Amino acid sequence: MFGSSPSLDRLENPRSDQASELYTADEQLIGKYFRENRSPVGYKEMSPRLIQALVATEDARFYEHAGIDPQAIASAVYGSFKGDARGASTITQQLAKNLYKTRTDNSKGALGYIPGLNIVISKTKEWLTAIKLEQRYTKEEILAMYLNTVDFGSNSFGIKVASNTFFNTSPDSLKVEQAAVLIGLLKAPTYYSPRFNPNNATRRRNTVLGQMVKYGYLPKADADSLSQLPLVLDYSVENHYDGPATYFRGAVADYLQEWCKENGYDLYRDGLKIYTTIDSRIQAHAEAAMEEHMRKLQKRFDNHWKGRNPWVDEKDKEIPGFIEQTIQRTAYYKRLKDKYGDDKAAINRELNRPREMKVFTWDNDSLEKTVTMSPLDSLAYYKHFLHGGMMTMDPFTGHIKAWVGGINFKYFKYDHVKQARRQPGSTFKPFVYVSAIDNGYSPCDKIVDKRITINYVEKGEKKSWSPTNADWEYTGAPMTLRRAMGKSVNSVTAQLTEKVGWETVVKYAKRLGINGPLEAVPSIGLGPSDVSIFDMVGAYGTFPNHGFHTDPMFITRIEDRNGNLIHQFTPKQKKVLSEETAFLMMHMLKGGMEEPGGTSQALWEYDLWKGNEIGGKTGTTSNHSDGWFMGVTKDLVTGVWVGGEDRSVHFRTSQLGEGSKTALPVFGLFMERMYKDTSLGYTMGRFPGPTVKINKKYNCTTVLPRQTVPDSAAVDSVLELLNMGNML
Repeated sequence: MFGSSPSLDRLENPRSDQASELYTADEQLIGKYFRENRSPVGYKEMSPRLIQALVATEDARFYEHAGIDPQAIASAVYGSFKGDARGASTITQQLAKNLYKTRTDNSKGALGYIPGLNIVISKTKEWLTAIKLEQRYTKEEILAMYLNTVDFGSNSFGIKVASNTFFNTSPDSLKVEQAAVLIGLLKAPTYYSPRFNPNNATRRRNTVLGQMVKYGYLPKADADSLSQLPLVLDYSVENHYDGPATYFRGAVADYLQEWCKENGYDLYRDGLKIYTTIDSRIQAHAEAAMEEHMRKLQKRFDNHWKGRNPWVDEKDKEIPGFIEQTIQRTAYYKRLKDKYGDDKAAINRELNRPREMKVFTWDNDSLEKTVTMSPLDSLAYYKHFLHGGMMTMDPFTGHIKAWVGGINFKYFKYDHVKQARRQPGSTFKPFVYVSAIDNGYSPCDKIVDKRITINYVEKGEKKSWSPTNADWEYTGAPMTLRRAMGKSVNSVTAQLTEKVGWETVVKYAKRLGINGPLEAVPSIGLGPSDVSIFDMVGAYGTFPNHGFHTDPMFITRIEDRNGNLIHQFTPKQKKVLSEETAFLMMHMLKGGMEEPGGTSQALWEYDLWKGNEIGGKTGTTSNHSDGWFMGVTKDLVTGVWVGGEDRSVHFRTSQLGEGSKTALPVFGLFMERMYKDTSLGYTMGRFPGPTVKINKKYNCTTVLPRQTVPDSAAVDSVLELLNMGNML
């Protein structure tokens, strides 16, 4: 009839909603997950002035009563008869109400729905609960619990978050006037907000200072002086757009939602401490490298398309109605449809109505600017941007060290590391070569670089495919598999695919960790099937890890709010290649740098070559819609993708749009930063030698052909040796 009251267990183990915190491997806090942003602190971590301001303003006889203040109740009753309504709740009663939600529907009984009586019942419960709290906790503990539970407005719950939000400080460092502002907020967080109602906040601050004088906590002269001070804020509301590794936090949240559901936790309330594999320093280098290159690349792209829109079809013609059709797939358009129905005129009026807005820009350090645009104009503006994704992993542990899901999370939420899948182009070719090497071939085996046509049957239908090399040239001469992969020769890859079987290539790609649908077709090696950076980095990690595939992992352990270990995550490894095959594939990947015409040779431009070895593979898809680079050092595997949000948005020439120009520079800049940061412990060096006997021949000298076949242009071997990777 009266509804539930807090149990003995809840009284002795009070639980308020608490933000879960995300930490890097080097123990830097990089994010929180919360409905109420709250991070509790102990009584000793709070300024004495804060405690004095609270007691003087909210409950002057706090240290004298046992949870209920009869004098305050009598004064409130007397005041109500005189028309002067005032509160009589003690701090302990307010804590009982806040902590145990005594006035919610969940705690109501049948009598709680009767007007007037419900207030009496709620008050009685709060009195009883307050008395029990006083019996079980010290005054200091009650004050700490109270200040950790109250709402200060501006999405700040508890004194720690509030101190940081309004003054960029901690509770133990609050000045008297700052403490007075925060305590003043408790009466009405919106009305007395120093950010939105500064005049009200100033008056309320001075009232709190007056209360401190009244009860002997502050000399009157000090209060008078402080009351004259202007309101000075260092205001910043913590949100999910701030800080590093924003895309990574979203990926972790997606995983943790499922984990919490299976294990009985609430990510947004239980105050979990999640420790990840990300290194904050490596993450900073990755984000800086991405920003540095994308700023330059966007300028190049804008100049390339100056005077034209970049959304074009296969014939390089602008796609008519592209923006109008695209906006119809947005949530904004759906809201307009819900509002206006079939009134197209009203919808179009809203789509074309200019309004002031903030948009993303590379033009300044703040990465945003205020403009006046219509929704259609802003969509067209955003479609001009190139995007990027990048992930770096330790191939031996599977620990992901850096995760850059895009160019700016605030304006572009889509994660290009795990959420996005794009055609990988020639970065998929190593799966053809590993299939061959694991089934009898060696890096020194040769296949003639020539025009070919492959006839095959797909779903009962006879088809043929005639691949072309990126430069439309064919040497007509035998070419080692190492050089063919290093130079990214399509004709050799296609022939090798036919020899080992495209179903075999799919099998090996899956074995190495490529998830999602892969089409078993002759062109599989040229990367027609969409993949994620996440999978590609994990797959390439198999080669330096001696044939063991390690699932990429991003969480090492989870603790509860009290620091107790809940779950420890361990790497998941599986032997998928022989150690000989893995070693030979590392030798093959070095071919991108070492073979004449190797497509990774643009890396020579970076300061990475003091006794160092790097394996790499570039990739470019049709019309230069996607640029890729996969880089492997003795310690790390990194994948980079760059392209438009839509495949129809791209460069028009290989000189500008291939992976060696769009994606490889991000890797180069990143590794330069990594090696310069000596605190990380990553050094240049050669790949380790084989630990098993290598039976296959792999040290073979590439002999350049002197001429091409009649239907090809002549190849200047000297120029080819100097080629810095201007092909796939």
